[in-house]
Amino acid sequence: MRDEVRIVYRKYDGSLHWHMTMKWLGEDDYGIWTGVGPNNTARRGDGPLQTFEHPVVTLFPRNTWWTANFYGDHARTEIYCDIATPATWPSPDVVTMVDLDLDVCRRRDGAIVLLDEDEFAEHQLKYDYPADVIASSRSAATWLQTALGDGSEPFATVYRSYLAQVAS
Repeated sequence: MRDEVRIVYRKYDGSLHWHMTMKWLGEDDYGIWTGVGPNNTARRGDGPLQTFEHPVVTLFPRNTWWTANFYGDHARTEIYCDIATPATWPSPDVVTMVDLDLDVCRRRDGAIVLLDEDEFAEHQLKYDYPADVIASSRSAATWLQTALGDGSEPFATVYRSYLAQVAS
């Protein structure tokens, strides 16, 4: 069984984006769950190590164009979803995907926000995203905006048991 998972987001040109190591928490009907406690670290590309004060759980669903981060109670954002290519597992302890710029989040006040549309438009030209990548990205963002707002799982309660595993 895996203890830790190396998480590697790349950009469409293959360059390194966010990357970190998280604890393997489990697998269920929604996908594979990883997480870290408070004061965890991550790195963006080859930039400096960044510390995040709140615990976070990340879900890697199967065959979907998104991943989801669920944050501890004191974080301003409750859920942050990255639009990305479906996650692949080149080995049991490494997951990788391509970040496609668009993000959908749910703030603590319940507001659902679509982020980075300008970056998505810019990168469509810069990286020459194929039409199916653009369509899949937009479709995932639209679906997430609805699911984050209507009480659909795993965005309602399922994530809380995984977050409890890393909250202290």
